[in-house]
Amino acid sequence: MIGRTFNFNLGRRLSARCFSTKTLTQRVTEIVPQEQARVKDIVKRHGGKKLGEVTVLQAFQGMRGVKSMICETSLLDENEGIRFRGWSIPECQEKLPKADGGEEPLPEGMTWLLFTGEVPTAEETAGLTQELHARAKGIPEHVNTLIDSFPKGMHPMTQFSSAVLALQTESKFAKAYQSGVHKTTYWQYYLDDSLDLIARIPVVCARIFNNTYRDGVQGTYDDSLDWSANFCQMIGFNDPAFYELMRLYFSIHTDHEGGNVSAHATHLVGSALSDPYLSFSAGLNGLAGPLHGLANQEVLRWTMNMKNSLGANPNAEDVKQFCWDTLNGGNVIPGFGHAVLRKTDPRYSCQREFALKHLPNDDLFKLVSFLYDVVPGVLTEHGKTKNPWPNVDAHSGVLLQHYDLTQEDFYTVLFGMSRGIGVLAQLVNSRYLGFSLERPKSLTTEWIDKHFSD
Repeated sequence: MIGRTFNFNLGRRLSARCFSTKTLTQRVTEIVPQEQARVKDIVKRHGGKKLGEVTVLQAFQGMRGVKSMICETSLLDENEGIRFRGWSIPECQEKLPKADGGEEPLPEGMTWLLFTGEVPTAEETAGLTQELHARAKGIPEHVNTLIDSFPKGMHPMTQFSSAVLALQTESKFAKAYQSGVHKTTYWQYYLDDSLDLIARIPVVCARIFNNTYRDGVQGTYDDSLDWSANFCQMIGFNDPAFYELMRLYFSIHTDHEGGNVSAHATHLVGSALSDPYLSFSAGLNGLAGPLHGLANQEVLRWTMNMKNSLGANPNAEDVKQFCWDTLNGGNVIPGFGHAVLRKTDPRYSCQREFALKHLPNDDLFKLVSFLYDVVPGVLTEHGKTKNPWPNVDAHSGVLLQHYDLTQEDFYTVLFGMSRGIGVLAQLVNSRYLGFSLERPKSLTTEWIDKHFSD
């Protein structure tokens, strides 16, 4: 009901501005006073109310499920899945602007949605595309020199995080803070930095890809293309079907509320007034972990190992045994289960629909579909998972493989490119709402033992 009410209000706001030609910065500037007043009123009316209780077990288990953060850009429901500013993934696929002749949402439209809470018009989305192209030209030469100096064996995520740190010399917030600007204007510089970063991410990541996998041959930057298609071309991919896949991929990976490692790390570092470059680099370092963004390549490797062991068309009993061998070996089955969700991840579902439409006869896709039928039963019988259903990581690698992007170590970079849009939108939101330095209280195990033993 909350989502529907939000969407209704969003629709009214959209209809009132359908002929708008404002930039994203202009629109955010208009929205900020309204949002500040709305949140101030919520805090005034509900500030003393409790969100819930925290158990000792939750404190030991990474604060799992503790309600202690505010994230305006998205909300994850254990049954409905992710909603971006109130909109489900199918609704975003329907309502967000698309490329000419395309069917998948443009990440530029998702960017507008996450930063403003409004579905953009096609004109606004096109305007944002051109603004990002203009901002992408500001990469200093020392960043290219640094990337070119990295050894090919350095993981692409390490290169990505390092390159973002090198870009920090361009931070407008860092310069403004040093000059003593008023704290009520911090968000404006965060927004400027964030849009610069979003614009430059594809260029930086394309250079990393080309240095690592194409002997340094750099593709052509084409400002007549959208954010996704231009990146694809820069790394040597010119298939319009692949453009469509990447538009979908980049859109659905942008945000996943505020508690996941990459979002929380970005928020935490940003709460110290570290600029967006420093904050996003921290988020990338979290995303690089095997329990977070690196999981997508782990899934693909596990699936490929199964294919190599059992053949392209294994029977159900062999697949079950392979799964049990994985579990009995002290490992998890990658791509299944989720910390919050208790049903199939909608991000998995939309990628499956894409595959059914564009590559129904792909052998690896058929195997992934077979796993969807077999693995949940194994995990249910195993009894140690609350959610036996597939998550987003169970499918993305298969799609990338089909279109010949086979460099598995780069998959998390693609995830990071997308996630940058969401965490930077969160960061700007945190600054104009005046969120405080994050400083939770920690306890010792001795304190807990004595406190509950008295």
